[in-house]
Amino acid sequence: MKLTIERAALLKALGHVQSAVERRNTIPILSNVLLSAERGRLSFSATDLDMEIVDEAEARVEQAGQVTAPAHTLYEIVRKLPEGAEVTLAWTGEDPRLSVSAGRSRFSLPVLPAGDFPVMSSDGLSGRVAVDVNDLIRLIDRTRFAISTEETRYYLNGLYLHTVTEGGIPRLRAVATDGHRLALAEMPAPEGSVGAPGVIVPRKTIGEARRLLDDAGESVDLAVSPQKVRFDFGAAALTSKVIDGSFPDYARVIPRDNNRVMMVDNQLFARAVDRVATISAEKSRSVRMAIEPGRMTLTVRNMEAGQAVEELEVDYDGEAFELSFNARYLLDVTDQISAEQAEFRFGGPNDPALVLDPTDPDVRYVLMPLRV
Repeated sequence: MKLTIERAALLKALGHVQSAVERRNTIPILSNVLLSAERGRLSFSATDLDMEIVDEAEARVEQAGQVTAPAHTLYEIVRKLPEGAEVTLAWTGEDPRLSVSAGRSRFSLPVLPAGDFPVMSSDGLSGRVAVDVNDLIRLIDRTRFAISTEETRYYLNGLYLHTVTEGGIPRLRAVATDGHRLALAEMPAPEGSVGAPGVIVPRKTIGEARRLLDDAGESVDLAVSPQKVRFDFGAAALTSKVIDGSFPDYARVIPRDNNRVMMVDNQLFARAVDRVATISAEKSRSVRMAIEPGRMTLTVRNMEAGQAVEELEVDYDGEAFELSFNARYLLDVTDQISAEQAEFRFGGPNDPALVLDPTDPDVRYVLMPLRV
């Protein structure tokens, strides 16, 4: 194999695929990226056995061939080469080293046989559905903060993508929850998506898909099966196993009868919560909210660090009540609100609160109160 490729094109493609490679691997070839050169193209593939990312770039191929090389090392070499450099990759087929050269720089990297590199099958995936890039970015950005990191509840370690029909209108919905808060965002269902199986896309896959969306065009092709999901971004593609489990019946925890409605300036509220939480105990980070007509009082008490109190003006005219929330969860939700005002809908002191963005009716957040 021998080819020459522009440094910028090589760096972009390697940047897309190398993040699929785990830093620590017990299987040596999983630390490598598969390089395949033919007909003016250089293709890249990297995997951790649960997820595979592929990409390609134009190259001047003198001799076609395949080889694998250390992904992170190759990426770092290319990243440190000068802009505008022409990079030559060469491997004789018998040499245990891949030659990487650019200008006066020369590198030799160990290789492993391309035939040993695992390839993820796309069998069983449904027909491709085109999803607008901005819509998919919105679904991910508005929900992924609520994905659980608790490995024992593995079925919550991903984003639940599925279609629902409400009022005769099909919707593509993304839901994430960790049992303490829930985030839901939806959009009109793309043509052809109705009837596709709902899938729980792993947290790492969601992170990589979101990163690749920044370089995507106007739309992304999405295909799913009960076992896999595939995102096609054009030249790049991501295929991943989905979480084998049942997502909980989240609809049961979304409040429908919370009739205590409070409007508050979102930025002022977020800054106030952040200030009083400065002295909160690290584990609970509990903030007490006392709400009465026209006013909210935030209180944090810490036996060691003291007490913090701050008052805010709010639009509320119901009866007074109090409840507590985790400060971090409150701030995570306010980060997602794009409107000037955040809308809180409360039930009783131990009931979950519903948080809405007045400018985006297709997102909903649920926060469980702390029992203190």
